[in-house]
Amino acid sequence: MTDKVIKDRISLLLADRERINQALAKAVQDALLKHKQAGNPVAIWRDGKVVWIPPEEILAEENKL
Repeated sequence: MTDKVIKDRISLLLADRERINQALAKAVQDALLKHKQAGNPVAIWRDGKVVWIPPEEILAEENKL
């Protein structure tokens, strides 16, 4: 493929914001579920500070998205 074709394809993919948002949301949900299943906490940013959420409080479900 030529550089122009590759750039055009990338531009088309990046233009589909809904698809990108869905993929990112699924990736986050998957990561949260894996942390919860493994018994690992996750760090979040809350009120200007890093807060650790214990695995039993992680809101993640299989097949949520």
